[in-house]
Amino acid sequence: MFQPDIETVPIPQLRKLQSERLKNQLGLLYDKVPFYRRKMDEAGIRPQDFRGIEDIHKLPFTKKSDLRDHYPYGLMTMPLEDISRIHASSGTTGKPTVVGYSRKDISIFSEVVARSLVAAGGRPGMMLQNAYGYGLFTGGLGLHYGAELLGMTVVPVSGGMTDRQLLLLQDFKPHMIACTPSYAQTLGEEVVRRGIDVSKLNLRYAILGAEPWTEAVRSDVEKNLHVTATNIYGLSEIIGPGVSQEDYEERGSGSYVWEDHFFPEIVDKDSGEPLEEGKHGVLVFTTLTKEAMPLLRYWTNDITWLNYDKSGKRTHIKMGPIIGRSDDMLIIRGVNLFHTQIEDLLQNMEGLAASYQLVVTRDKAMDEVEVLVEVDKEHYRALGEPSLSDPESTPERFLEIRNRFISRIKGEIGLTMQVTLQAPGKIPRSEGGKLSRIKDLRVKK
Repeated sequence: MFQPDIETVPIPQLRKLQSERLKNQLGLLYDKVPFYRRKMDEAGIRPQDFRGIEDIHKLPFTKKSDLRDHYPYGLMTMPLEDISRIHASSGTTGKPTVVGYSRKDISIFSEVVARSLVAAGGRPGMMLQNAYGYGLFTGGLGLHYGAELLGMTVVPVSGGMTDRQLLLLQDFKPHMIACTPSYAQTLGEEVVRRGIDVSKLNLRYAILGAEPWTEAVRSDVEKNLHVTATNIYGLSEIIGPGVSQEDYEERGSGSYVWEDHFFPEIVDKDSGEPLEEGKHGVLVFTTLTKEAMPLLRYWTNDITWLNYDKSGKRTHIKMGPIIGRSDDMLIIRGVNLFHTQIEDLLQNMEGLAASYQLVVTRDKAMDEVEVLVEVDKEHYRALGEPSLSDPESTPERFLEIRNRFISRIKGEIGLTMQVTLQAPGKIPRSEGGKLSRIKDLRVKK
């Protein structure tokens, strides 16, 4: 562990620390940020009257729209001359959300990423190939500073440039790579396609995040790159990557949330009421130590669960994989659908690859989803690389596979969907950034 004392702190001691830090955050926000002073006044809350972390549900939520309404600097607690760094989201759905960092915030950012890298298998002296994008996106610099704090050697490749990524994997021989899971899939496919001898690479670990992914993707990446792949989670509004991390020896059981810095809750997506451990709902975070731009009960829109793993190495709570975002959830004939459910069903599905895309259309008042999914390369080549565009000329073997997948979707999700088989390589790949699994063709008024 990077910080064993705090990572294994007894829960009562952790609660005391969280309460002290939350009270300090409330005082700072009430004094320095008019938006929060007004919200607390409206809720009848005074920082000095707050008992502790057990009362956090009394605080108001913060939504992404609040950040955009106070664009660019309205939620910061200090003047710009005291801000050390500014990051921002891409702003694809409107104005970007802007986040400021003090020197202390940058130090905390590096600390939680270093913790995460250790949990992912990283050690001082190892080399990290950082294939996250540098710039306003928090991924590149976040992993960079954390790796340097840990004592790793950093290769700052940034995102994309697949030829260069593969060259450096072979020549520089890094022990770990950091990138999005979909880009790790792309690199793995290219390793196989180009006949690169993966046994001659020095790569052992992959730390992957910035988009939802499933065990099917993990299996694909680990098989093609011969690595142990773990999930790192974060969001710019809270700090960036390093809010939570999966342990490489506890894969599949959830990711540790670094609770001494970020307090998590799961709430009902409609009512906002807190949900008990293990229940799926919207993930909400309160920062406990940030200086420049603390946030109270930030509504992430990510759907997951929380629980304490008594058999785990650490005492901090674990969060499950993100199954989707509440605002990206599709409602198809009354059934809630996340694209990750389709990804899960592809795991161990003979004849089909892990590359897929959902195409959403609207027929009158009804939404329809078509699943585009690639066939497995070995099956495709064994049958002479046939055309898949015409069902009449599609080999019977592939029609059986398609029908079996349609039945699996119907049985597990409860929806009958059109499944269209694609030749290997036909579905878009990640070029280093986040990959959109949903192609929405509905007419929006």
